[in-house]
Amino acid sequence: MFVKVCGLSHPADVDAAVAAGARAAGRGRFVVYPPSPRHVDPAGLAALVARVPDGVRSVVVVADLPAGEAAAVTADARRRRAAAARPLHRRGLRRRPGRHPVTLWRATSLADDPDLTVGLHGEEVLLLDSPVAGSGERWDAEALDPKPDGRWLLAGGLDPGTVGEAVRRVRPWGVDVSSGVESARGVKDHGRIRDFVAAVRDAG
Repeated sequence: MFVKVCGLSHPADVDAAVAAGARAAGRGRFVVYPPSPRHVDPAGLAALVARVPDGVRSVVVVADLPAGEAAAVTADARRRRAAAARPLHRRGLRRRPGRHPVTLWRATSLADDPDLTVGLHGEEVLLLDSPVAGSGERWDAEALDPKPDGRWLLAGGLDPGTVGEAVRRVRPWGVDVSSGVESARGVKDHGRIRDFVAAVRDAG
């Protein structure tokens, strides 16, 4: 199962996520918009992307940016290091497939009453989150009826103690975590990252 660890803002966080077996910090998620406590500037983003080894994907979170600007941010990081960074854009995603040199993801919540068709706007992956992304707020994923087909990630309120049961009940393509592996807001706990990935493996 695909595991993405979000909000990685220090090189040691990237190393911990990769060592644990996350496939996106592996899906390392690098947040480039303020006022998030997980925000990194463009120079910091390039350094973090450079830390991600081959075979592990990078995801850059660029909430509330138009798709073109999101692509420009990630393309700049890719130019600084020869590996693609994928932007995830929370709302208003509108673009034609192939228009940008990076792959776009779409993140939303049921509160937005979205169409859950994966790829509807040319995105590669759909991420379903709580209404307040990054807050650790849980939501009733079992209310999904029908569940999305294809590549979709479950996020929101997941932590090492809850993710196993969520995976067994909902069976997403992958999971995404940020606050659930933190010791304080914006501070990643490397032990919790390891425990989270292990719990996903046990359940998946």
